[in-house]
Amino acid sequence: MDDNRDLDQVRADIDAIDRDIQALIARRARCAQRVAQIKLADIEAARRRGESVEEVVYYRPEREAQILQQIIERDSGPLSAQSVAHVFREIMSACLALEKPLHVAYLGPEGTFTQAASVKHFGHAAICVSQPTIDAVFAQVESGACNYGVVPVENSTEGMVSHTLDSFMDSPLKISGEVEMVIAHHLLAAPHTTAA
Repeated sequence: MDDNRDLDQVRADIDAIDRDIQALIARRARCAQRVAQIKLADIEAARRRGESVEEVVYYRPEREAQILQQIIERDSGPLSAQSVAHVFREIMSACLALEKPLHVAYLGPEGTFTQAASVKHFGHAAICVSQPTIDAVFAQVESGACNYGVVPVENSTEGMVSHTLDSFMDSPLKISGEVEMVIAHHLLAAPHTTAA
């Protein structure tokens, strides 16, 4: 009976913590919206003064990397620092989508490692758009249809992906980040199949 009361109390504590976390995430999201409003107001004020202005930049990879590094450094467990960083990446992705959703072109159909790399780097709130070729990924970003593209640069079987490198040579686009993926394949065999 005491164990049930202890369990009920721990569950009640978890429920209360979840409510607090949800409220803090909503507060963070409202701050992200305020950041967007400030950026837009600054640009509008510059236009009124006749100054030349660039498009509003909502996604700053260097800022995101700085935040994630701080999260990893202050992690005290029991969750791994990478698990905590993953949670925060998703929160940042959702908050950024409130400002302006990112459109990300990636090579291949859904379910490819390039799509997985896109989600790992930009989070689930990014709008990921599959492309049939590396050239198509570059074209989507160059045209402005997508903010970023994810293409393979190196893999364990071929080494450097020369078509990607050639595309960078012929394009004004620059590499702005890197995603390392651990790739695992599983071999399936019919019952009673002899191992090779």
